[in-house]
Amino acid sequence: MTKAELVEKMADEAGITKVAAAAALDSFTANVGKALKKKDGKVTLVGFGTFMKVRRKARKGRNPQTGEVIKIKAANVVKFKPGKKLRDAV
Repeated sequence: MTKAELVEKMADEAGITKVAAAAALDSFTANVGKALKKKDGKVTLVGFGTFMKVRRKARKGRNPQTGEVIKIKAANVVKFKPGKKLRDAV
């Protein structure tokens, strides 16, 4: 499902315009991003799931073309853990 399809579905089910649905979706994604930038970034939506920021350690990898060993820097990544209702629905 694309963002446009999601906006259309939200507008139909909520009985609002596509512009309002797009604004709501943009606000949601922006606020989730802001929350995850904080030190202990975590967003929990009961029944849907939890978005959390996790620190990935530095590690070694391989260049698939040359086989050369390369260093991969440490980084923050976002993980999603689905809630019970979402797991059961899928």
